[in-house]
Amino acid sequence: MSTQSTLVLIKPDGVNRGLIGNVISRLENSGLKISGIKILKINQELAEKHYAEHIDKPFFSSLLNFITSSPVVAIVLSGPEAISKTRSLMGTTNPLESAPGTVRGDLGLTVEKNIIHGSANQVDADREINLYFNEDEIISYKRSVDDWII
Repeated sequence: MSTQSTLVLIKPDGVNRGLIGNVISRLENSGLKISGIKILKINQELAEKHYAEHIDKPFFSSLLNFITSSPVVAIVLSGPEAISKTRSLMGTTNPLESAPGTVRGDLGLTVEKNIIHGSANQVDADREINLYFNEDEIISYKRSVDDWII
């Protein structure tokens, strides 16, 4: 098992509905470790960089409007297979198709208002972490339970 880091955003709907603690608990309960966390309001420039791969899609402006509408919580998660584990915990993009027990399946409302974003792969994780965090904002540390998890 490889140790990885990935980016998670608790999106504006999750922040406004008071679900930050619920989402973080689910992530931490999975054994993943928070290596960086902050609350921020994403500006237009950052939103465009974040969603750059969707620039030619008809829903691009809707993505930008939503992600910049209210604060988000940005989290760097680390641990064995952190990317695939996080993707599994999140559920599919459409909450109506997400399994019960996933963040989106339990808490999401629509494809846009689905509570959480997570990096899709290692290339995206590296790019997205660098968009939201400076190197000195990511902390490497050992927990007493790491020997049981890793």
